[in-house]
Formats: sequence, structure tokens, C-alpha cells
Amino acid sequence: MIYFDNTATSFPKPSCVLEAMAKFLNEVGANPGRSGHRLAIEAGRIVYSAREAVAELFHVADPMRIVFTSNVTEALNLALHGLLKSGDHVITSSMEHNSMMRPLRCLEQKGVGVTVVPCSQQGRLDPAAIESAIRPNTVMIALNHASNVVGTILPVAEVGQIARKHDLLLLVDAAQTAGVLPIDMERDAIDLLGFTGHKSLYGPMGTGGLIIGERVNLNKFEPIKCGGTGSRSEHESQPEFLPDKFESGTPNAVGLAGLNASLRWIFEQGIENIRSHEIRLTQRLLAGLKSIAGVEVYGEQQAEKQIATVSFNIRGKAPSDIGLRLDEEFGILCRVGLHCSPASHKTIGTFPIGTVRFGLGFFNTEAEVDFAIAAVRKLAEEER
Repeated sequence: MIYFDNTATSFPKPSCVLEAMAKFLNEVGANPGRSGHRLAIEAGRIVYSAREAVAELFHVADPMRIVFTSNVTEALNLALHGLLKSGDHVITSSMEHNSMMRPLRCLEQKGVGVTVVPCSQQGRLDPAAIESAIRPNTVMIALNHASNVVGTILPVAEVGQIARKHDLLLLVDAAQTAGVLPIDMERDAIDLLGFTGHKSLYGPMGTGGLIIGERVNLNKFEPIKCGGTGSRSEHESQPEFLPDKFESGTPNAVGLAGLNASLRWIFEQGIENIRSHEIRLTQRLLAGLKSIAGVEVYGEQQAEKQIATVSFNIRGKAPSDIGLRLDEEFGILCRVGLHCSPASHKTIGTFPIGTVRFGLGFFNTEAEVDFAIAAVRKLAEEER
């Protein structure tokens, strides 16, 4: 079996992730921050260690500004619903996942103005187009860091400077880049960073978070859920301090134990080494697919300008049929269709049929890429 669906979720996970989660369940198991006994304290220590690791990864000075969520979708919803009000205006791109687009469309129904800046057919975003879309009531720019459909990397640092120039907030969806591209919230002028644990961070599902920068006014930031936090239990109102203001209910402590281990594993591997490996695989895959008659590859088609996500189609074949045959006849697992991003497919010209998407990861090899290229070539030759 060849797993090429790392864009949806990475697999396999490093063994240290499984070991950390099993250890938590077998030896700790208590609710962090709720009790004062030794196991609750140990659970709290593990959660805080994960918070420190996230802070180190994204160069955040204060780990308490990291709010853990169940995934990046919840993180983006928190930022968008918590900060935008009727009458505000927000700018986004035409390459967004529905995790960004759907809450924005929901807010649009409640009086928030939304401008979608079109990207090129390769998924490129012109920062000048973002600046041209700014209005007097614009309060936020909200973008993904890299496309989940074609892998194109968006110029978030350049947009960040535009946001600072106009005193706007920049929200970045790092679902596809956290752990594989270096991200520095201060250097890149990012005010709000949403991440998920189960993709290129190689952690378990059910983990993620929102990092809240110093420029965000917490007095104007409303939580989207309230409840028990283990702190200030004498009050019936929500605590105003971080991260408790936005972290209600028992956290996914076993998941965070796994995330803590996966982040330490990434530090050991080195982001530069992970990125270099994925660039080599992506170059090999792009070159192989582009050499096949009848295969159309989408996006930048340059490994250095994209993450290890490659979308393609075979002329005369439906993406769903290709995906099924790759699975059943060759043991290649990938994703087909619209990838929860209809806006992206309208931008690259593949709506409504979508594409076949290969999402490579750290554990994939050149031999697997070569095998997949040969499989696609065999399917394409049937149409000649």
C-alpha cells in the first residue's frame, strides 16, 4: 500500500506519538487543571509542554497565547466569529478551503462584508490586489498559507506587511504548512495563526489551535463557547485571561500528549530536512506526471513554490474512476473530487469534476513516487 493522502491527514505517525498517547492513557489519565492531585498535575504538565512546543515552533514568546482547539476549522471559526461584527469588512482569496470560506459566508449573512480576491489559474495571489481591496471598514485579511488543492504557497509575509501598514489583522490558515515551512509570527507579521495537529505536524486527529498575537484586542474578542476551565470556579462568568477565555471544557489531553511528542519529533528531524525531502519527491512526481501524454497537472508545477501536494487529471477519465482504480489495482491511496475547496477548483478551472490529488509526506519514498507515475502512465495509455 502507498499512502498519498497526507494532505487530508498524515499517515503513518511517528512511533513516539503512539507511545506518548498510550503512556498518557495507561499512566496518567487525569483531567488537567481540574484537580490538585499528582496525576492531574502531571496531565497539566504535559498539556503545558505541548503549549511550549507550539510556541517554539512558531516563535511565540508567550505560550499562554496558544489556544488549543479540536482542529484548524474550530480555530478559524473562533478567530472569525469572535472578532468580526456586522459592518466590518474582511478580505480573503479565491483559493480558500471551506474551513475559511464557510464561516465567512455565514458571517456575510450577518452583515460582514466579504471580498474574495481572485488568484491566477496557478493559484498565485498578487499582494497588490489585496491592498487594492482594502476599504475604510476593513478589519481583517484572512488567507491560507498554502493551497490544499494544488499546493501553491501564498505570500503571507508580504500581505502581513500590508496588513501592518493599514493597521489590519492578518489571520493565516496554516493547516498545510505548519511543520513543513518555517513560520515566524513576528517576522511574517501574522496576528492570528490557525493550525491543525494531524497533518504536517504528524500528531493525532482532534488537535489544533489558534495563536493570538499581541496586536489582537482581547477586549473585543468574544469566545464562541463558554464553560468550565478549572480556573476562577467561584465565578459564573467566563475568565478574561488567556488561554482560559477560549478553552472551555475538558481538553483533549491524550491528543495533546501525542501532539507534544510529534512536535519534539519534528524538532529532531528539522523542518529544513523535512522540506528538502518533500521538495525532492515533489520534483520527481511533477516531472513524471508532466511527461505522460494526456495528463494535465495543475498549480505552480514548481516544487520550491508549492508544498508536496499535486493535483492532476487524465484526459477522458473521471477523477473518481482514477482514484478507485489506483486504490484497487495499484494500492495507491489518494483523494479525488473537490477537496472541500470549490473556490479553488473554480479558480484553476476544474469545477465541478475536481482533480486527483497526491499528497506526499515525510514517510514517502522516491520508489513510491516512481511506482505511482508508472500506474498513472498505464491508466493514461488506455485512452490513446
